[in-house]
Amino acid sequence: MHSDFPQRRLLAAAVVAALVSSIHVAPVRAQEAPPAEQARRDEPATLSTLVVTAQKREEALQDVPIVINVLPEQLLQDTGVRDIKDLQVLVPGLTVTSTQSAAQTVARIRGIGTVGDNPGLESSVGVVIDGVYRARNSVGFGDLGELERIEVLKGPQGTVFGKNTSAGVINVVTRRPSYTQAVEGEVTVGNYGLVGVSGAYNDALGENAAFRIYATKRKRDGVDDVVTAGGPRREDDDGDQNYHALRGQLLLEPSETLSVNFIADYSSREEHCCVSVTTHRGPTAAIIDALTPGGQGIIPVPDLDRRLAYANRTTEQDLKDKGISAEVNWTTPWANDAVLTSITAFRDWQAITSIDFDYSGADIMYRPPDEDASLAAFETFSQEFRLTGATDRLDWMVGLFYSDEDLRRHDAYYMGAAYEPYLSSLVGSQVLGAMAAQLAPLGLTVNTANPATFLSQVSGRPFGSNYTGVGALDRYGQSARSAAIFTNNTFHVTDAFDITLGLRYTREKKTLDSDFSNPNGSLACAATLADPAARVGGALAQRINGFAGLPPALQQQLLGQLVPAIAPQVAGFMCLPWANVAHDGRNTRQERTEREWSGTLKLAYDWSDDVMTYVSAARGYKAGGFNLDRVQSSNGLSSGVGGIVPVDDTSFPGEFVDSYELGLKTTWAEGNLLFNAALFYQDYEDFQLNSFLGTAFVVRSIPKVTSRGIDAEVLWQPGIRGLMVQGGLTYAETEYGDDPLPDPELVLLPGNQMSFAPKWSGNASVTYDWDIGSNLMGRFNIGAKYMSEYNTGSDLDPQKLQEAYTLLNARIGIGRQDQRWMLEFWGQNLTDETYKQVGIDAPIQAGSWNAFLGAPRTYGMTLRLRY
Repeated sequence: MHSDFPQRRLLAAAVVAALVSSIHVAPVRAQEAPPAEQARRDEPATLSTLVVTAQKREEALQDVPIVINVLPEQLLQDTGVRDIKDLQVLVPGLTVTSTQSAAQTVARIRGIGTVGDNPGLESSVGVVIDGVYRARNSVGFGDLGELERIEVLKGPQGTVFGKNTSAGVINVVTRRPSYTQAVEGEVTVGNYGLVGVSGAYNDALGENAAFRIYATKRKRDGVDDVVTAGGPRREDDDGDQNYHALRGQLLLEPSETLSVNFIADYSSREEHCCVSVTTHRGPTAAIIDALTPGGQGIIPVPDLDRRLAYANRTTEQDLKDKGISAEVNWTTPWANDAVLTSITAFRDWQAITSIDFDYSGADIMYRPPDEDASLAAFETFSQEFRLTGATDRLDWMVGLFYSDEDLRRHDAYYMGAAYEPYLSSLVGSQVLGAMAAQLAPLGLTVNTANPATFLSQVSGRPFGSNYTGVGALDRYGQSARSAAIFTNNTFHVTDAFDITLGLRYTREKKTLDSDFSNPNGSLACAATLADPAARVGGALAQRINGFAGLPPALQQQLLGQLVPAIAPQVAGFMCLPWANVAHDGRNTRQERTEREWSGTLKLAYDWSDDVMTYVSAARGYKAGGFNLDRVQSSNGLSSGVGGIVPVDDTSFPGEFVDSYELGLKTTWAEGNLLFNAALFYQDYEDFQLNSFLGTAFVVRSIPKVTSRGIDAEVLWQPGIRGLMVQGGLTYAETEYGDDPLPDPELVLLPGNQMSFAPKWSGNASVTYDWDIGSNLMGRFNIGAKYMSEYNTGSDLDPQKLQEAYTLLNARIGIGRQDQRWMLEFWGQNLTDETYKQVGIDAPIQAGSWNAFLGAPRTYGMTLRLRY
């Protein structure tokens, strides 16, 4: 599947070389002033001069008919934003969560997002860094480095960004090289043993070239305590950090009309993440306790504030992200100096993760940190061309986009020593117990003792030899090719009235090859499936007290009533997906091709220099794909209910949205106060919901999802010098349609508010800096994010509800007015709020629930140096 990647690397190099050698012109040159001298001048004279590139051209924020949150460098620094998860404190309606590892990080806007745990599922909210679309949200979970600004665009995008997204885009713009020599450094220390250092060097290479190098290293102890129950895990904490990254840029500007910026970056995370804590202890907890050394496998009384998890297996993870890109801008000598932009990129991302599947001290199931057992890897080549120009009445842009993405996934389930005893206990309590209740009215009793014997009688194998070692070892290889042509044009009908029309045609082709194997042979499942009625019937006969003394006709009558109901249950336990022999040796190939139109229409009217209103309609689209998991059902169809028949066709269709907005953008106080608001309505068709259906993650196409509400934002720069206020509010009713769904696990969805979708979400941030004497200055920031209650599980189980909460961050610093140095003291989640990121059903533990928690209170100090 990867034999063509050397050629694609050569193609990328060839494209860049051709553009550099054959084109003779480009746009804005690098800034001449160093950041140290420019830092205090970056604050605009008025907020009305804030510039964004949401439509791939520089425009004033108040002129763009889009709901967009603009976060400049200083605000990002003041609030401690390093990655997209930190970003949510500044953006109402944005939530970012992680589950089993940092590789499963998901962003949602207005409650709409892609649930993780299936790398074959594309992101509803796209992450674009310096013009390059990232394969999945988790790639943006690392340190974003030196930021110039971040723009969060809400609603479907596709006619200005290379890749389709159905819910929004997080557009990250990092700092480019300048022509002034500068050295910057930062040292941070904090609680949980946090130590972080970073540095950057910038310099000119003659009159027409400059470069910038940035490096960072950060380490921290874990924030969750872990009971290892004798191991083999040795780490007694989790959620630590061990991150380092390197980023280099080379800017070439051979003329006033040509600019080429090369970027190469590498980052690594070698950490332990992520354990979950018990929120509800169910009936199986006693079995787990009995199978755990020391007798306690799950916390006796759930208490989230203790942040105490149980795991006897490691949660090591090793994430690597690297890539190169070249952005070429050429101001053409024709078409009124139209700018031709080319962005060529190659990226390689991979994650090797491990997990204690049962989230307990018992050694039931796990996945080791081994490439053969747990790998998710993306290799992506992308090429985007845009031609952007303007006349007196028309701002126009046309573009081409191509991406070539190869995805590999290795997936394995290892069964520990406690798996078979645990399974036999489940069979004993749920099968034999149910049979005893059925026979009690007939005056018959059932021997429910020693269920391990019953399991061996069914399988015909000695207890302890049925499930050992590697249960499932699967390989997935997905190839995705996407090509699109798009255009976005604004026609200035009058000086006050604009019409924007965008259109996109996309062709997506995906191919998935899946290879399944069961290295341990799944002998118990094979024996059960060979003749389930006979094997289960024989085992049942030995469990009914006095059965041998009954008349033969009555014996047959009893078994005839019991076996048809009980045999499928027993087979279901013996042939769970990771132990189902029917998967062993399967090889499947799936293909799907989609050709779709999407676009937007916007009408904007300037009632005055300070008031603009707009109305917009957009059709968004996100490609379909395949489930990269063992899927089995009652009838071999992905839409079927629970069963043990393997499903060959695991595909799901594309996701579509019709989005409508009525917006208002206003400017007050001579440009120092901005108030923007928009009413929105979004209607999703075939919404891609990734759900854990007890044994596997399966994407279900929800026929209808609607999201409606209001977004509002305030930016205020009062007359008091150095004071800045920023805030926002989102109200969103994001609900599933009323259509009934086939899965019993999703019975709560129809007509209810979506998971991860608080109705109310708001934030506020206040920054104030002031002079201290003639050389020093002080700076203070306090910010908060409020979320009303919402459910943190895709099935809306009430046990996964998260009550309303508020996160509070603050930072205060003192330093030189020219910012040669600045010492800051900071704290995040100052009230130490304990909240659920994601709630889950404890795997194969009916009646128990767990949760992945958000970060606790952290604090420390940072010293910044600039020369």
